[in-house]
Amino acid sequence: MTETDLKTPAVTVEAKSAAAEFLKNFNNFQDDMSKRMTDMTSRIEGLDRKASGLRRPALETSANAELPHQKAFAAYVRRGDEDALKSLALDTKGLNTGISAEGGYLVDPKTAEQVEHVLRSGASIRAISRVVQVEASAYDVLIDHNEIGAGWIDEVAAVTETTSPLIDRISIPLHELSASPKASQRILDDVAFDVEAWLAERIADRFLRAESAAFVNGDGVGKPSGFLTKTMVADASWAWGNLGYIATGTSGAFDANEPADSLIDLVYTLGAEYRADAAFVMNSKTAGDVRKMKDTQGRFLWVEGLEAHHPARLMGYPVAMVEDMPDIAADSHAIAFGDFGHGYTIAERPDMRILRDPFSAKPNVMFFATKRVGGDVTDFAAIKTLKFGLS
Repeated sequence: MTETDLKTPAVTVEAKSAAAEFLKNFNNFQDDMSKRMTDMTSRIEGLDRKASGLRRPALETSANAELPHQKAFAAYVRRGDEDALKSLALDTKGLNTGISAEGGYLVDPKTAEQVEHVLRSGASIRAISRVVQVEASAYDVLIDHNEIGAGWIDEVAAVTETTSPLIDRISIPLHELSASPKASQRILDDVAFDVEAWLAERIADRFLRAESAAFVNGDGVGKPSGFLTKTMVADASWAWGNLGYIATGTSGAFDANEPADSLIDLVYTLGAEYRADAAFVMNSKTAGDVRKMKDTQGRFLWVEGLEAHHPARLMGYPVAMVEDMPDIAADSHAIAFGDFGHGYTIAERPDMRILRDPFSAKPNVMFFATKRVGGDVTDFAAIKTLKFGLS
């Protein structure tokens, strides 16, 4: 064995030791780099989340951009900025804001809905009548007085000719209803002042009072035709075009001995096809007299609604409180009973318009709000009244 052969194993052990140390260091390096990459990825993701959060107002701006008319309308109401409305690039079929020739600008949908909600829930026969929306200046209703005849036939018998329907047309013209609330410019400049809610409340209040009076007592000249302005005849002589009534038998009062009898007669004078959806209509003063009535066993005929916004019931039928109904007096028709969903139709345009006037009521700003609405009796058999008279 040579001297070289004796030294070879030692060299091999040293090389192996160096290689093992190198591999260990390399693995440690890989682990360290992997950890750093993981930390860096986490930081980047955190920065992305923060950046996303910073971009959220842009999303809100995008959402607000979906309501351009509401923002432009607010600018018009507060500052008289007409350009904001005129510059809207909206579909003319869906929402046309350039309507100065028609007397104003469309009220934004949110404010219009607030007004409609008050009108629907207010003390008016609107709540129980049929309401239709039209785009024309009038609404026509076709009434079939004689239903197409029918009869039994035998297989081999001759078929007889049935009667033809008798068609009548009732036209309900739309009239312009207006309201003119006003506010100081200082209030309008206050950003904390909810101008849309204020405007909706003022418009709805004036519209409600004007509508309710017209639907009951309107003469049809520049306003809806009220159902109490129709010709009243004793129900025994009723014919189409008139409203039938039942008399209490006492001038200006119920019968002293049997006050509820006339109410029972009123209910059953109405046809059975209308009674299922019928309601009483009276004012609060009349209701104060009626709710004292009891049956033969001492039970009140009047039952208050058990929940909010639920009407009281008289003899099982809902009661609509309409303050424009007349008080009990000699020969007054202070109580009506009928299916107003068939008997009275309200037609209206779906849009509402407003014009800002900063000059007529200085230093205040006046708002001239308008809508078009009409109403009339469309089924004379569906409504009956109670006359406080001898006959």
